[in-house]
Amino acid sequence: MDKIRLLECLSGQYPTIDSAATEIINLQSILNLPKGTEHFLSDIHGEYRAFSHVLRNGSGAVMKKINDVFGEKLSKEEKQELASLIYYPSEKLEYLKNKQLADSSWYRTTLYQLVEVCRIVSSKYTRSKVRKALPENYRYIIEELITEKKEVLNKTAYYDEIINTIIEIGCADDFIIEMSHLIQQLVIDHLHIIGDIYDRGYGSHFVMDSLMKYHSLDIQWGNHDVLWMGASAGQTACIANIVRTSLLYDNLSVLENGYGISIMPLALFAMDIYKDDPCSEFAVKSRHSSTTDNETQLSMKMQKAIAVIQFKLEGRLIKEHPEYKMDNRLMLDKINIKNGSVTIDGKSYAMRDLSFPTVDFNEPYTLTKQEQLIIDKLRNSFINCKRLREHIKLLLNKGGLYKVCNNNLLFHGCIPMNDDGTFRKINLFGTELSGKALYDELEIRARKAFLSVDEREKKCGRDILWFLWNGADSPLYGRDKMTTFERYFVDDKSTYTETKDPYYSFINDETTVKNIFKEFNINSENAHIINGHVPIHHTHGESPIKCGGKVIIIDGGFSQPYHKVTGIAGYTLIYNSYGLMLTAHQPFKSVDYTIQSGKDMETTRVASQVSSTRILVGDTDTGKKIKESINDLKELIEAYRNGTVKQAHKK
Repeated sequence: MDKIRLLECLSGQYPTIDSAATEIINLQSILNLPKGTEHFLSDIHGEYRAFSHVLRNGSGAVMKKINDVFGEKLSKEEKQELASLIYYPSEKLEYLKNKQLADSSWYRTTLYQLVEVCRIVSSKYTRSKVRKALPENYRYIIEELITEKKEVLNKTAYYDEIINTIIEIGCADDFIIEMSHLIQQLVIDHLHIIGDIYDRGYGSHFVMDSLMKYHSLDIQWGNHDVLWMGASAGQTACIANIVRTSLLYDNLSVLENGYGISIMPLALFAMDIYKDDPCSEFAVKSRHSSTTDNETQLSMKMQKAIAVIQFKLEGRLIKEHPEYKMDNRLMLDKINIKNGSVTIDGKSYAMRDLSFPTVDFNEPYTLTKQEQLIIDKLRNSFINCKRLREHIKLLLNKGGLYKVCNNNLLFHGCIPMNDDGTFRKINLFGTELSGKALYDELEIRARKAFLSVDEREKKCGRDILWFLWNGADSPLYGRDKMTTFERYFVDDKSTYTETKDPYYSFINDETTVKNIFKEFNINSENAHIINGHVPIHHTHGESPIKCGGKVIIIDGGFSQPYHKVTGIAGYTLIYNSYGLMLTAHQPFKSVDYTIQSGKDMETTRVASQVSSTRILVGDTDTGKKIKESINDLKELIEAYRNGTVKQAHKK
């Protein structure tokens, strides 16, 4: 009966045998096209310029297409000029005009070159899919130029006329811009972001703006992303962490300019309470300022003020949720102010800063009235920020804790494990959960922070988002503790150690990796785990490829503070019809440099897995859905023929 209802619904879209048969033919042809190119990026951390460039150049794919089209017909310099135009069409046009290099001959040549590149990048897609990607204002013209027209005898004259008309009527600039954007879009069919869009860099909000407009993507939440999700939902410990790290990395512009969140109340409070405190342990990791200027000194005082507020708020959360098992993060009540020490894991350590004017050591986790007022104002700003709300909505709609796609398992951090390689059972909600079940339940709970109408569920969701940020059992964090307090207040660097989850010791073990695939119902043949979170020390010889190619860690250090650690400026994993290819990027210099010199960001192939046969749409998840649709349509045709479902009357 259910099947009959399905077929009756389907008949509304395909009312006759002819229409259903036509669609089957169409779908069958799609199955035999090469699969679209997937791009995987991780740990962007606000590095908008580098991120934007990688999307514009397709991690080198645009230049590859230019080489494929023109080979030796164009010089290296000519290819670079064309590529830089495709990356930054508006800016390049302005530059060429100022140099008086954009004459009619240049326009004619360039338009033809763009058409040729566009033809090749669109060739793996159906005409219907390409048509949907075409800009509305030039849809017909572009389709005419990139589509082979067998009925036209003198093709040269036909295309010349179109190109000449575009130039004559003054539309060449707009046309070049639209064609360039189209090439950028067609080069990357789908984008996967493997977590940590936020924090450290200056452009997290710009990254989110660009993702909101992106044609096809999914996002696996990183621990920095859920921190911002928690803040947007009003979780005060998340808010305090964001403000503190923004001060630490000197990127208040994201808060103030990006999201309109004022930190003036915090500044006034810090100047008053810590006016005689140099706050020297709260140095700012700035790209350009010194520790002596007034602005930096104020940032240091503000950082200390919000850090103390953070420790208080987190302490209250930890006491409220014993199931988090984070009692070792209760620090304020372990301070012996008289002898200047703090007890950590049963051992006493000397403290280098004993100025705590807002801490009552009889009730160390109680906020002062001023501190409460500050966090209340910040909370109000976060939950009422429209732009942030839209960005978090994107994370909810396009994101999740993990994704299985084309036999690849995508997640940011780890699968919590025991020392013997088994999945660690964690009881957060009254039931012991591990592996996939743990991931699923955590995501359900996190979403309730935004979607539930029950206040208790909303609060539980908000608190879980903080737990996901830094909990020892959090699959997004993957370490036994976050030693923020120790790094600020204790000289002994042995206390800074954050032990990685056993997962990271087992990702080279084939049995463990196969168990992970089994846990997530993945056929282990030709399957991969793709995750980020832990930067790969590229210059020290560390390989991002683990377990014989079954695990790929793609955190190559997009964030500028990590460039010295990794030796590179990020990885891009590319999965096209020929197989997998991992590329490493050198730091992006600037848009101006690319426009003026034509030179691109340096990209090096790190590793590749070439498929023995070309991968078709039919081999992908999309292909599985198409095959299901074909079977449904075949059943509809059979139902028409045996009279179970009636065809529409032919006029």
